[in-house]
Formats: sequence, C-alpha cells, structure tokens
Amino acid sequence: MTNRLIGFQSGRGFLYSLSGASKLIFFILVSVACMTTYDTRLILAIGIFSVLLFKMAGIRWHQVSFVITFVAVFALLNVLMVYLFAPDYGEMIYGSKIILWQGIGRFNLTAQELFYLFNLALKYFCTVPLAILFLMTTHPSQFASSLNQIGVPYKIAYAISLTLRYIPDVQEEFYMIRMSQEARGLELSSKESLVKRIKGNLQIVIPIIFSSLERIDTVSTAMALRRFGKNKKRTWYTYKQLTRDDFLTILLALVIVGVSLWLFHLNGGRFYNPWH
Repeated sequence: MTNRLIGFQSGRGFLYSLSGASKLIFFILVSVACMTTYDTRLILAIGIFSVLLFKMAGIRWHQVSFVITFVAVFALLNVLMVYLFAPDYGEMIYGSKIILWQGIGRFNLTAQELFYLFNLALKYFCTVPLAILFLMTTHPSQFASSLNQIGVPYKIAYAISLTLRYIPDVQEEFYMIRMSQEARGLELSSKESLVKRIKGNLQIVIPIIFSSLERIDTVSTAMALRRFGKNKKRTWYTYKQLTRDDFLTILLALVIVGVSLWLFHLNGGRFYNPWH
C-alpha cells in the first residue's frame, strides 16, 4: 500500500538495534535543544544529521513523501503568517536593518526578517525527521516499554502502543473501501471537484469511525476481562536492556544539549546574530 501512514518498518542496522528507550530519550533531548535555540549553525547541523540517519535506516523517499510534503506546506504557511503579523520582528531581534525588497508600508523584506524566517522553518526539518525516524524504526510494543522505562505509567504506554498499531489498519481499511467504491463508479480522484471528493470521502470515513469505536469497546472489554491494570507494574515481552550503543546515543543527545546551552551563553541569548 503506497499511501500508508508513517509506521514501523522492519529493517536491519544500527538504528533498529537500539533500545526504544534510548531512541526516545535522544528524540526528546535533541528536539528540546532544537526548539529552544535559534542558532542556525546548530539546527542546520542537526537537520543534515537527520538526513544521514534516514540513509542509515534505509528509508525511501516514497515512504515519507506525504508527511514531508505536509510538513513543508505547514512550515511555509507558518512562515507566511509570521511575516504578515510581524514583518519587522527580525529587525527587533538582530538590531539592524538591510532592506532586500521595498514593499508597501511596513511590509518590507529585510535580510534580518528573512534570516529569522529561515531559522523558523529549519526547526521543522530538525524535529520532524527525528520523529519519523523514531516511529519507523521502533516497534509499537517496544515503544510502549520504552515509555514505561522512562517513567510513563504502563496504562498510558499501552494505550499509545495500541493507537500506533491501530492507525495504519484503519487507514488501510479506508483505502480498501475507497478503491471498491471507485470500482463501482464513485469518482474520488483528482478528476472530480474538491467538494464532491470531500463529500465522498466523508461517506467512507464516518462509518469507519463508528466501527472503530465498536472495536475499541471490544478491546477494552477483553482487557478488563483479563484484569489489565490490576497491578502497579508489569513486565514487557519486548523489553530491551540498554547496551553500550544505547548509552552512547544518550551521551550524544546530552552533548547536543550541552552545545545548545554553550551557544546560548556565547550568543548572549537564543539567537545567533551574524550582523554583530
């Protein structure tokens, strides 16, 4: 199925051999480092590093093209809205003004504003690829056990695991129904108007939602009959002990956080200012 949501893909290699706990800690720490700094050098280096990790994991473009395209469109809209509401914010941050394009009123495009917007968009391409990598190289059951390892209650961890398992199945069911409807003459492709496509897809989605609620009730009843949640702790079949590679991964994440804090001190704040 070419249009599946992002989910676990079995594979071999360094990333697949790591524990889910170490990958989760790495993702959280590096994401925090990326989101709290506007130092272009750091976030650009992490973005390039994320691309290299994709190559290591053997993930193909067609597997992530939909999500990456969606993120790119969202980032572009976010950048556009920031510029419309605060076209001079870059000047305030960097304390200088170099006009690249003379607009109407206060809507001038300055080098400082462009640099700030570039950093803002770049943040998406640091954190989102890391999240995709984590989801695609970590089995849902191991993800649940890793959440429990770092202190998340196992009931919540198990609920997240079930969600990750169930979402791809729901989407596959949607596409199967959609193809069968198109085979019966209901046009849902780009040849039809947007309004009719939305209406036709809603006719498929709404019954799937109600059937999903019935499945949730069935699963919760089965878990209750097996006395799930009776004890305060539980064991995990997919539990994986941390190895040397896991500790090195966590150490690398701590180093990145340390570099972020050092750059914070060096720049005198969150922003790297090339004009000073």
